[in-house]
Amino acid sequence: MKTMQKISAGAMTLLMVLSLSACDGMSRRGQDTAIGAGIGAVGGAVLTNGSAVGTVGGAAVGGLIGNQAGKR
Repeated sequence: MKTMQKISAGAMTLLMVLSLSACDGMSRRGQDTAIGAGIGAVGGAVLTNGSAVGTVGGAAVGGLIGNQAGKR
C-alpha cells in the first residue's frame, strides 16, 4: 500500500510541475494562486495519506494563500 502512495505522490508532483509550465501567459497573482494550490494539494495529500478530502482542502487553502501573497 505504501508503494502505491509513493507512486501517487510522485505522479501528482510531476503533474503539478507540468501544469505550472502553462502559467507563462498568466499574471503574477494568477501564477501565485496556481502554485499555492498545487503545493497545497500535494501537502494535503501527504498529510492525510492520500485522502481526497485532504487533497482538495489543501489545494483550496494553498490557492487562497497564494492569491493573497500575489497582492504585493
